[in-house]
Amino acid sequence: MTVVVKIGGARAVNPEGALADIAELDEDCVVVHGGSTAVDDTLDAMGKEPEYVETPSGVVGRFTDEETMDVFKMALPGLVNTDLVTGLQNAGVDAVGLSGVDGGLLTGKRKSAVRVVEDGKKKIRRGDHSGTIQDVNADLLDTLLASGYTPVASPPMLAEGTAVNTDADRAAAAVAGALGATLVVLTDVEGVYADPDDPSTRIESVETPAEYDALTDAAEGFMTRKVMAATEALESGASEVVVASANAERPIVTALDAGGTHIHPEALE
Repeated sequence: MTVVVKIGGARAVNPEGALADIAELDEDCVVVHGGSTAVDDTLDAMGKEPEYVETPSGVVGRFTDEETMDVFKMALPGLVNTDLVTGLQNAGVDAVGLSGVDGGLLTGKRKSAVRVVEDGKKKIRRGDHSGTIQDVNADLLDTLLASGYTPVASPPMLAEGTAVNTDADRAAAAVAGALGATLVVLTDVEGVYADPDDPSTRIESVETPAEYDALTDAAEGFMTRKVMAATEALESGASEVVVASANAERPIVTALDAGGTHIHPEALE
């Protein structure tokens, strides 16, 4: 079995437990990570305010202008990726850092514009440096895994010869689908909650269309994007998706056992 582990970039996510787990797992692992905090911190140091926009469907995401894109290229495949690879190497894992540009790992189409909602009105924003993943170079990942290496990948992706931003959750979904892997999305909560304010209402398993409808109804805020990514992963060939806490004592082991919210392919049928 291959496991794709998505490590979030939020400040509340501690990756140390996940890195220790990867060192002990028998399964092949691919790590995909974000870096929103590192990007925001760098922008803040530059005196630039990060800009987030809301789509008509209610999903909140970053608007990536040219200057922000330059920061992405520094922060994700640079700072964040290097720190994660260093942590894995120190844990005895032969990790290899990649961006989605390397070897054409993540390729697709650049967005010419994005639809946003501002002051209750739908608008078109141009100048966004982001794209939609259409292809994953699974051969590159398979080659590294077969040689005993653990790939650690992040945005940006390659679109029409240009490095552009893409959502890290959706990047992990694309990778898991291409590899037919189990996707473990590690975040700062213990799963998807039926009541977003009550951790005791964690949805443990999603196996039917009715349970899937309940899952999408429960997902709010940042969790909306993670459920969207889970859906894309399963539709493209992933064997299972687990949304779980990165801050558990054994986050990946716990997630693969019975922790988190387990979403199964049959829920989409």
